[in-house]
Amino acid sequence: MTRIALLGFGSVGQGIARAILEKGLGITVTGLADSRSGVIDASGIDLSAALDRKERGEPCGNLDISSMDVVEEAEYDILVEVTPTDVETAEPALGHIRGALQRGRHVVTSNKGPIALDYPGLQALAEECGVFLRYEATVCGAIPLIRAMQEGLAGNTITRICGVFNGTCNYILTRMAAEGLTYEQALAEARDLGYAEADPTYDVEGIDAAIKLVILADTVLGMRVTLDDVERTGITLLSPEALQLAEDQDCTIRLIGEIVPGAGVLQVSPRIVAKTHPLVVEGTLNAVTVETDLAGDLTFIGKGAGSTETASAVIGDILYIQSRHVQSS
Repeated sequence: MTRIALLGFGSVGQGIARAILEKGLGITVTGLADSRSGVIDASGIDLSAALDRKERGEPCGNLDISSMDVVEEAEYDILVEVTPTDVETAEPALGHIRGALQRGRHVVTSNKGPIALDYPGLQALAEECGVFLRYEATVCGAIPLIRAMQEGLAGNTITRICGVFNGTCNYILTRMAAEGLTYEQALAEARDLGYAEADPTYDVEGIDAAIKLVILADTVLGMRVTLDDVERTGITLLSPEALQLAEDQDCTIRLIGEIVPGAGVLQVSPRIVAKTHPLVVEGTLNAVTVETDLAGDLTFIGKGAGSTETASAVIGDILYIQSRHVQSS
């Protein structure tokens, strides 16, 4: 039985809890925290009761127990860190992850901040402490992109990564092209459907896509870059007329993130793309093409966000560690 401590009990954390309840998978939650409270129980936390409390708008546990208390005091094998991302300081997630690694505990995270800001330091700490640091859920939700490149394409030289990394922008552009909506109208629709936050800057200015490029560049390609190294243009100035001009050429516009390691290229920008191109996906889907020397070009398409979809990536990382622990026992 694998014991996990779960930090973050919003949409993603609740998705993980539901997946554990439905599938079991040999996972017991012994520590749990949201932004207001925490629970520590070595015998296993009642996830159904915790979900019911959140449904009623209540804290998940005791107001006197903080997330760091869970990190430092709970008995667990894997810390699962799925708190909201802070791209400037990466806190409190960075402190959570460092604390767990220093205790000799494995870490699985969906939090982009710590991986984008300090992957080399965190990975070095994990290796020093003899534990795993896994972060599949930080890029493209349910798509197992990082694992595919690090393991499935091991031995290949990756010459280019190019794709649609942000589902909110993709939805807005899809609706603008399909219905002739203005950017403001499409954004309002995305908000109504829960695809865009009240403040959509993170998505529509290309920041989210840029952070994902940094993670891929650092963790898969060894480029050692930061967010400042990404040339970035968002979609806020796009007009229905621009999309119509693309339509007249049997093309459309998508917000494309691109890495060309050999040329030092890291950029996010709206681009005109032929409608037949594999990166032209609809709605909130993500699509990424990886160009390699041995395997050729491979395109991965799937849901890049969502409670269940992100939980899929997190659970996959937990089971990866679980299988390695069994092999080494």
